[in-house]
This record gives sequence, structure tokens and C-alpha cells, in this order.
Amino acid sequence: MIRRSRGWQSVAVLGIAGLALAACGDGGTDAEPAAPASDDTAAAPEPSEDVSSEAPATSEGDGVLKIGTLLPETGSLAFLGPPEFAGVDLAINDINEAGGVLGTDVTKSDGDSGDTTTDIATQTATRLISEGVDAIIGAASSGVSFTVIDQITGAGVVHFSPANTSPDFTDYEDNGLYFRTAPSDVLQGRVLGDLLVQDGCLEVGAIVLDDPYGTGLAENFVSSLEAGGGALVADPILYPEGTDNFSAQVTQVVDAAPECVVLIGFAETAQVITEMLAQGLTSSTTPIYLVDGNLSNYGEDLPAGALDGAKGTLPGAEASEEFQARLLEVDPELKDFSYSAESYDAVIVVALAAIAAQDDSGTAIGAAIPDVTRGGDKCTTFADCVALLEADPAADIDYDGVSGPIEMSDVGDPTEATIGIFQYGPENTYSRVDSLSGTI
Repeated sequence: MIRRSRGWQSVAVLGIAGLALAACGDGGTDAEPAAPASDDTAAAPEPSEDVSSEAPATSEGDGVLKIGTLLPETGSLAFLGPPEFAGVDLAINDINEAGGVLGTDVTKSDGDSGDTTTDIATQTATRLISEGVDAIIGAASSGVSFTVIDQITGAGVVHFSPANTSPDFTDYEDNGLYFRTAPSDVLQGRVLGDLLVQDGCLEVGAIVLDDPYGTGLAENFVSSLEAGGGALVADPILYPEGTDNFSAQVTQVVDAAPECVVLIGFAETAQVITEMLAQGLTSSTTPIYLVDGNLSNYGEDLPAGALDGAKGTLPGAEASEEFQARLLEVDPELKDFSYSAESYDAVIVVALAAIAAQDDSGTAIGAAIPDVTRGGDKCTTFADCVALLEADPAADIDYDGVSGPIEMSDVGDPTEATIGIFQYGPENTYSRVDSLSGTI
């Protein structure tokens, strides 16, 4: 069910399309699939037969938990990199201050994921695996993760993303080694679709990044929109990553004359909005809706007021002021905290799984991850969880983190999650106006 965590009258009727996502098997994460947004929707790549169809490499750990990061320092999601890196670093600090894992400090090796227009992620994953990491945190982009998931899980390494939301990961053959703290876009899509209906946007245009993230999210918001009596005015207008001229796409939207426009993409969204303004499409006359991949404080990158009144959705509970202050001690330059909590929790869960398994190898960690996030004695910090395990090595713990309850399914998806709803002001910066929590 969806539970309101703070009041915002204009969202009071969210629920038109049924936000409660009923679990019906397959790890409890598979709501009925939405109708495709268009005939050419991109699908997730098939698992590589020479990697994912075989059992992963197995070995006992060497006593040192090694974390690798595969997060965006460059590319279209680079704005998400700083809070994600900070979340990882803060988690490792907390773990080591509490005594480390299996009596030894956790070590870390950072790496850039780039985006899908480059081969940076593959090169980084190759290096991290050669360094003997036990778990890799990342990537932020679902499309990038699909390029390396076989490589990582085939090597017996845990692949744990703080921000992947494509529904295609749920059933992916990953040797039981892929996990994420961000919820599937089954939930974000339904929240976005219901928000549009509640706001009276029943004739909607959409410009969508043509990758598993973009098309997957589009499918789910369209399903929710249609269930509430709305519809797209035309098929989603798709564009490949790396596009730098959006004149044709925006012209198509203008010609379709929608009441509102949904933009699903990454940093290139600033160029899309600039072109929309040039063609007379403004947020005041045609409300704009953004999503987690492009919900950013654009500030002076766009003309003043360009996004005034625009709304957006972002998975994740609101980072507390205390947690934000601690992140700023790690990185005083942080301007945004998106997916910082999910990054922090990914590392904590990996460390707790290694302790529960008494083995820091990737395969042992992967087998233990679901159990340390559900069904046992509740604990909310690494130190408190470790105390339970030390008091009774057979203890069953249930870590609830700074990003929420987690409650990991057997297939590596969180089964409970929060979606934040945000609104932009005249300075093109956003703030949270509501939070909706639900089960998948």
C-alpha cells in the first residue's frame, strides 16, 4: 500500500490508478507489466551465454572486504556522482570506526562509470575485478549497468547499484549477485502517472531517452496515466543517448499540443528545455514533469523561471538534516543529496552480509544479503546490527537504513520504497513537497 508521510493537499487524491502494487510471486516485485509505450521500446540485453548462463566464479574471502565504485564522474549522470561517492565514503568510515568487517578495515577503490556513449564502465569494471574487489557499487545508469552486469557477476563479484530503476533487472539472470537499493520504476512510474492525473494532465506529451531506464519508466507511467483516464497525445518521442540537438523532438511535441510534457532523460534535459523555450513551450503554459534521472538544481543554467512550477519524482526517503550534515563533512562541496542514502545503505548491507556469512567473498555476500535486510531483529546502524551478530552469530537481523526499510527480495529488489515528489521555484531549484511510501 502507499502511505502518506507528509501533507500536501494537491496530492491528496494520488491513488487514482491504484498505487498499491500487489506482490504476486517472483520475489514479490512483479506488478502486472505495463503496456509498451511504443513499438520500438528498447529492451534489456539478453544475458551473455558465456558468462551468466554458467555459475559464477567462487572462492573463499581473503579476510579483507574490498569495495569498488562504478559511479559517474563523467557523462550524462555526472551530477549524481558526488552524493553517491560521499554516501559510499561515509558508510566505509562508519564501518571502520565500528571495528571493520571480520576484524579488518574495509578498503575501497574508486572508478568512473561514464555513460553509455563510452566504454569507460567496462574498463573500470575490468580494473576493479583485477584488483580483487568483492563488491562493486554502481552504476547509477541502468543502461551502463547492463553493459557490465555479466562481466561483474560472472566474476563472482556482487554488483550493487544505488540508483538503477529499470524493471528489466528484476528477472535478469545475474547468478544471484545483482542488487539495488533504488526501487524498480514500476513504483515511480505509477506515482508519476497518478500525479499527472491528479493535476488534471490527461493529454500528455513525452520526450524519452531511448535506453532501458527511459523506456521502462515510460511504459509504467503511461500505464498509470491510462488507468486514470489520461493518454499520450502521441507515442513517446525517443532519442538516443548522445543527442545534442532536440529541435525535431520538441517540434513533434509542439505539434501534438499536449496539456503537459514529461521529460525522461539525464543531463541533456537542460538542452531539451532550452529548445522548448525557444519554441514557445514554457512550464507556465504547458507544465513540465521530470524524473529522477533529470531532477537537478539547474539554477542559472536555464533562464530565470524556466522551471517555475515544474514537478518531478525521485525514489528515496528524504535524507535527514543530520545525515546531510555528515555527508557535507565528507564532501563540503555537495549541492545535491540524490541517491546518497541509497549508496550508503548499499555498502552497509554488503558489510553486514559479509559478517553474517563470516566470509567476504562476493558469492557468500550475495547469498546473505536478502536475509540481513528482512524478517529479523530490527537495527538501524551498522554498529547496532554488528552488536546483535556478535551477541549471537546465528542471529537474524533486519537492517533498516537511512534510505528506508530496504526489505530485499530474493531477486535483489527492495520490496518497500519511498518516492519523493518535488516542485521547482523561480530560481530553477527544487524542493520536496511530499513523500509517498509503498510496497512493490
